[in-house]
Amino acid sequence: MKKEKVFIVVKTYPTISQKYIETVCTAGFREDGSWIRLYPIPFRFLQKEQRYKKYQWIEAELVRNDKYDPRPESYRIHNVDDVKPLGEIISPGSNGQWEERRKLVLEGKKIYTNTKELISLARENKLSLAIFKAAKILDLIVKPIAPKDLQKSQKKVNKALHQLKQGNLFSQQDLEDYKTMPMIPYTFSYQFKDDTGKKSTLRILDWEIFQLYLNCCKNSDEQTAIAKVHQKYGMDFVNNKDLYLFLGTTLKWRTFVIIGLFYPPQITQPSLL
Repeated sequence: MKKEKVFIVVKTYPTISQKYIETVCTAGFREDGSWIRLYPIPFRFLQKEQRYKKYQWIEAELVRNDKYDPRPESYRIHNVDDVKPLGEIISPGSNGQWEERRKLVLEGKKIYTNTKELISLARENKLSLAIFKAAKILDLIVKPIAPKDLQKSQKKVNKALHQLKQGNLFSQQDLEDYKTMPMIPYTFSYQFKDDTGKKSTLRILDWEIFQLYLNCCKNSDEQTAIAKVHQKYGMDFVNNKDLYLFLGTTLKWRTFVIIGLFYPPQITQPSLL
């Protein structure tokens, strides 16, 4: 089985899985620039030296995931024990302009600007991953999750922990070290307009935004943490960055969510004077 290289640009927040205990959806680009989704991956059960980062190349044997996931870009890693990160992450560069990242992420890629076009392609199962450039980001919307939904999530966590103790999927060291990721009691969404002025609101599932919230909660109360998240994602990224959204469809509903963000600095034209 041939090994392939993938440039990682997406890692979603870990979710509880009955079969795999916990999974992370990863996506990136092959060497030819085509999108690929790698799922399921028990990311936090990988060996530490295998835990790849965003903007890092990895190498692994990949297999189509047709049986469980017919979306065209969906693959699984044949043996997660063979995942091999290649070198260091691609840094923004000494001048902070993200040139190499821009080249790997945007060069030769289709940048979508119309939501109707994307929805149509997804319904025809022609794509389930895309780079999207909004005409205007209107707001970052933060909503509390209903207590009953939090209770359902906690039941899933408890069930997964029970399975983990009963099963033999992981080593004893894994069992001793494993702690579930904190449940985030809020959803984060972008509301935006496309090139026709149509408004959409899509949830953000990117690991980074949830981790920012958790980090802010360490030294602040919840409302202060939310304000800090809003400052970065709702103000800094929107006003000061050249913001692109990585969109992906859900397996069950085939509706789009935001699985990642790409936010290099805005390109300014040099003065002719």
